[in-house]
Amino acid sequence: MVKETIGGKQVINQPAGHVENGESLEKAIIRETQEETGWLVKPEGIIGIYPFTPEGQNSTYHRACFFCSPIKQVSQTIDEDIDEAFWLSETEITESPHRSPLVKKCIEDYKNGTILPLALFCNDYL
Repeated sequence: MVKETIGGKQVINQPAGHVENGESLEKAIIRETQEETGWLVKPEGIIGIYPFTPEGQNSTYHRACFFCSPIKQVSQTIDEDIDEAFWLSETEITESPHRSPLVKKCIEDYKNGTILPLALFCNDYL
């Protein structure tokens, strides 16, 4: 998990970010996780894609949540927008303030066994 300060309040989130031009979702999750946590991960499956419009905003975001296996920590340096990267128990995650309700929803879907194959994505045209 990562800890971020949003609007003066510290909240937790899964590592997240944006897909860069010409980049697959799988490569984006590897890059973003490494940038925000210092960890190299291997995407194993996708838990879901979640549209979300934050309260008071006119933009809708689509979160793609992946199940990944940790490979190794490759850096101690993390993105300047991240306060801290750390491992938490399920109880600690549940009791912490979240960046959005999608943090909890993604974990619930994972616990319910929702893991779809990465083969859902066609990257032949990037």
